[in-house]
Amino acid sequence: MRVGICDFPGDYGFPPVAYGGIERWLWAVAIGARAAGADVHLIGPGWRSDLPGWTRQPIRLEALAPNGPELRTLRSAGYDLLIVGHEYPSHPAWMRTWQELDCDVVTFQHSPDFKHEPGTFDGARSRLYCYSPEMMERYADHRPIAELAVHLGLDEHEPPAVAGDDLVWLGRVDEQKAPHLAVRAAQLLGRRIRIVGPVFDDDYVRAHGSLFAADHVEWAGELGGRRKAAALHQTSVFVYTQARDYVEAGAAVFGESVRAGTPVAALTWRDGTCAQAALCERTGVTRVCAPEVDDETAARVLAEAIEEAAGLEPVVVQDLGQKRFDSRRHFESMLR
Repeated sequence: MRVGICDFPGDYGFPPVAYGGIERWLWAVAIGARAAGADVHLIGPGWRSDLPGWTRQPIRLEALAPNGPELRTLRSAGYDLLIVGHEYPSHPAWMRTWQELDCDVVTFQHSPDFKHEPGTFDGARSRLYCYSPEMMERYADHRPIAELAVHLGLDEHEPPAVAGDDLVWLGRVDEQKAPHLAVRAAQLLGRRIRIVGPVFDDDYVRAHGSLFAADHVEWAGELGGRRKAAALHQTSVFVYTQARDYVEAGAAVFGESVRAGTPVAALTWRDGTCAQAALCERTGVTRVCAPEVDDETAARVLAEAIEEAAGLEPVVVQDLGQKRFDSRRHFESMLR
């Protein structure tokens, strides 16, 4: 089987060293496809040039002229499957090239608000995958298929699980992700918490300045590779938060944490979220708060979840996590 994995114009490299959603997913699928025995081609100029042993086609499908030499080269490659970011299948120029290649195309929905054109996905030759029940409902018109996404970066191999120390929160720091709730929950427990990730919203950080500047908070910034893997591996509980109206779409953090053997304490505001899709009673604890409760009440509920999650067995968490979020399994699930 020959598989083409397409980048798209963006600010992050393919694969990214640290932060990145679709970019990390495409790299995980590339790794999984190769593990499954597929002949994998990395299509697009955004792929890093320091990836020895990979076949690269540094062209963009949406930029190819009809019947031009680059299109003929791609057609002669005989692709069975293209795997792309969710922005592409509704892009008319991209679609024209894909139809010329006469192969299947699949993508994973990494945004809760992206609008696809009607008829983009038929559930057979063109397939859309969604993480959670609420994402399946949001994209019901496009015949979505339920699947947990797997994300990988460079040099993020997880060592054997251990019982770690302190707490960690990982992601982009902004109002949608609501890390201030994790910081307050840690404070209630008298525990240290490490914030890992890029700051996307300085106004949000200033609005919660007294919490974020507290002595029990360590700002690690954006970490990648072995440093990011170590930040998850060496902690006792990964704390997940979201704003009341935020819909998590791709949710890399759950797989990253449980593959490292770190249980998750998750706060959500409704049922059917990515947290509930990703976790089970042996890998994490999810608590649902009514949206109308105040932040202090929510933080107390989250603190209880943290205490419960701390009692889970890291070796079991890692074993289940590495099976559930395995890149080869994920790739093979998209061959239906």
